[in-house]
Amino acid sequence: MLSPQFVEVFRTATSTLGGGIPTGTPTAVPAIPTVMPNRPTFERAEDAGKTTLWVVFVLMLLSTLVLSYLSWKTPVQKRLFHIITTFITAFATLSYFAMATGSGVSYTHFVIRETHKHVPTTYEHVFRQVYWARYVDWSITTPLLLLDLSFLAGISGANILVAIVADLVMILTGLFAALVEKNSVKWGWYAMACLAYLVILYILIIPGRRSASTVSSSTYKLFTAIGTFTIVLWTMYPIVWGVADGARLVSVDAEIMAYAVLDVLAKAVFGFWLLFAHGRKVENLGGFWSSGLVGEGQVRLDEEES
Repeated sequence: MLSPQFVEVFRTATSTLGGGIPTGTPTAVPAIPTVMPNRPTFERAEDAGKTTLWVVFVLMLLSTLVLSYLSWKTPVQKRLFHIITTFITAFATLSYFAMATGSGVSYTHFVIRETHKHVPTTYEHVFRQVYWARYVDWSITTPLLLLDLSFLAGISGANILVAIVADLVMILTGLFAALVEKNSVKWGWYAMACLAYLVILYILIIPGRRSASTVSSSTYKLFTAIGTFTIVLWTMYPIVWGVADGARLVSVDAEIMAYAVLDVLAKAVFGFWLLFAHGRKVENLGGFWSSGLVGEGQVRLDEEES
């Protein structure tokens, strides 16, 4: 491309030639896209997103401390839901610390191709942050959440196993979708994750409500309320993923804030709700849960000595 200085020098030189050479009237020329490679674009967390990560880390840490205290003050025979719920916020605390310190993040590379009529095709290289620590967190905490709901409703062991496996499939395929570069493959993984989520919905809505209705009316009402709360929140996760990691319509900061609100509601608020509404109503769990194998070992020892 000719520089403006070169054009001006050429016009001045030709106008001074003998007899004069008409140079014509300058006309506006539309800008021609450059064919020089662009600098890569980085989509990453800024101050708002980083602050959000630290705030949620503190909230999860405080929740874990309070839940640990409640668990300690509860008799071991009634501590099942306390322990599970404490584990949920504890793992969330670890994952948010990892994300806040930059330990659980990587970049996914995208190439945006643009074709032009008169110049070669141009390519824009985009690198977007992916917080893989979030998926590690979900692969542990969401099965624990399902255990809370399953034990509350008295869902059968077979349905619990199917729900947990479907949940792990959902999280892993979501991680694969976030890390892959090719759009067709990305949305293929996303579709698989959504199918796995439908399996979870079926188990919670059909066998779950049926089992809860056979326990007691109060348990049925609580399971319906807290289960609906969980389903609404869990349904928001794939929507956020679709507009963030999927279509990249929102910034990384907006993605972090959306997941932060959902995580606090789905983990901390869910945990406190469950414990205050049902924690003391749990039947005493004896045997191995509260006494281990000590008694059985003593019997064997006595038999050997006799």
